[in-house]
Amino acid sequence: MCGIVGAVAKRDIVPVLIEGLRRLEYRGYDSCGIAVYDPAGGGQLRRARTVSRVADLAAQVRDTQLAGSTGICHTRWATHGAPVTVNAHPIFSRDEIAVVHNGIIENFEALREGLKAKGYVFESQTDTEVIAHLVHSHYAGDLFKAVQLAAAELHGAYAIALFCRSEPQRVVGARQGNPLVLGAGTGETFLASDAMALAGTTDQIIYLEDGDVADIGLGRYAIVDREGKPVERELRTVAAQAGTVELGPYRHYMQKEIFEQPQAIADTLQGVAGIDPEIFGTAAANVFAAIDAVHIYACGTSYYSGLTAKFWLEEYAGLPTQVEVASEYRYRVSVPNPNALVVVISQSGETADTLAALRHAQSLGHAHTLAICNVATSAMVRQTELQYLTRAGVEIGVASTKAFSTQLAALFLLTLALAKSRARLSADDEARHLKNLRHLPAALAGVLALEPQIIAWSERFAQREHALFLGRGLHYPIALEGALKLKEISYIHAEAYPAGELKHGPLALVTKEMPVVTVAPNDTLLEKLKSNMQEVCARGGELYVFADADSHIGSSEGVHVIRMPEHYGALSPILHVVPLQLLAYHTALVRGTDVDKPRNLAKSVTVE
Repeated sequence: MCGIVGAVAKRDIVPVLIEGLRRLEYRGYDSCGIAVYDPAGGGQLRRARTVSRVADLAAQVRDTQLAGSTGICHTRWATHGAPVTVNAHPIFSRDEIAVVHNGIIENFEALREGLKAKGYVFESQTDTEVIAHLVHSHYAGDLFKAVQLAAAELHGAYAIALFCRSEPQRVVGARQGNPLVLGAGTGETFLASDAMALAGTTDQIIYLEDGDVADIGLGRYAIVDREGKPVERELRTVAAQAGTVELGPYRHYMQKEIFEQPQAIADTLQGVAGIDPEIFGTAAANVFAAIDAVHIYACGTSYYSGLTAKFWLEEYAGLPTQVEVASEYRYRVSVPNPNALVVVISQSGETADTLAALRHAQSLGHAHTLAICNVATSAMVRQTELQYLTRAGVEIGVASTKAFSTQLAALFLLTLALAKSRARLSADDEARHLKNLRHLPAALAGVLALEPQIIAWSERFAQREHALFLGRGLHYPIALEGALKLKEISYIHAEAYPAGELKHGPLALVTKEMPVVTVAPNDTLLEKLKSNMQEVCARGGELYVFADADSHIGSSEGVHVIRMPEHYGALSPILHVVPLQLLAYHTALVRGTDVDKPRNLAKSVTVE
């Protein structure tokens, strides 16, 4: 969600800024823009903005010959104000100050009224324009100082980058709750919301902390904390994995990432020779011995991985587990348990709601925390006691696929480690589970081979506007994830239910026009599930069943069956989610939607 890139250099920096935006397109956005200081044009601020894609912005830049050695650019996901050009960033104040902004300013209305009283005219509907005018109102020849004064008045979560016509070789950035990094080059310096934006430009990165204000110039930078005191932040060498964002032979990034899951799982499990608590951190053995419960906080797809893990943790580790939507948890009165392990799950490690839930839990006295995350340098990894990296590589498609399956693999490893620490995992069971984990890449390859059959189903699904997904037990969260994928990218309304709940309301919706997708592994609940399927058939509904090879569910009138290659026991959810991903992807293709950038959604959700 929302990308920032800024730079001060001696060369024309526009190509670097545009390339940085291209690298951040995966986050999702509905407008984009760039502003530069143009010494050749009389020392004016010049900008280009569009509600189209970065490619359109690049074309505008070429057509207008926009160039400059100091500049900022942005991809915006609309919060305050519609996605129209006047609301696109960068936002100007009196053609003197330019600002780009990620996040939400919660007190913008009060600030706006005060600024109007001072004579400032607002041209957009954004909270961002408040920042531009507020900085301008404090400006007295020192942009760095003006931003510090303005930041003290801002309430909310934000990352901002600004520059000023009067100080053409300076960009100032500030962060509170939203990520912002500083990149140090040779004689040039950068700001970005993600180190990936600077791949190929510099690998020398500083991760700014909450409250930091950074001043960058030609080969120099300075940072102060929220008290205005100079601070040193660690300069790290960060490999940004620029090559992994290439699409290659696939039609879309989502398709690429679905097919990357065998390798992603293998990479996530690399080096795991046995179930050892230390794979989660050097303090893990002591932490695992001290806990008596698990609390999981996550959002969206990551939340569904947590729901799946609850079944594993309670069955194998014997630990009471509660799973909560992160955005809800911190706004209710809860009963803290200092002996619980708090597990936060996020692909990016920058999900605002999940980070806020983590901090809230810590404020309540939860000392034992663990992050399952795909980004080693993320705020979530830095703020937890224990960590496990999923190593899924860069995930570009907004609809998460390989991040989900690798989260499940990591959560199953966590389950086994906790079970072993509680003397609930025998040596034979440990060997068996490890063998099954190592076989997952091959098993996933077998599931991916079902794609032609799923393509045939997608032609029918594309004609529908509603769908139901059913699962039982361990596979109910997988049904939830399947419904989410279908609605995210095909815009078909889809809901998921525990199959036993069908008769308590959803059955009223079942007709021939409402396809019912059923996740049907050959487990202890299969016979119960078959009864639920009969309820659908008796009402004239049409079933689409993903069944294990030995489940004895046959195709018939109104019952369509795709057989999975093998039954995979406790790890079955990791296999069963893949055909649901493929069904959503191919249905979206038939409907002609934007698969990788679905409307209204963003990849890295860094606002509340």
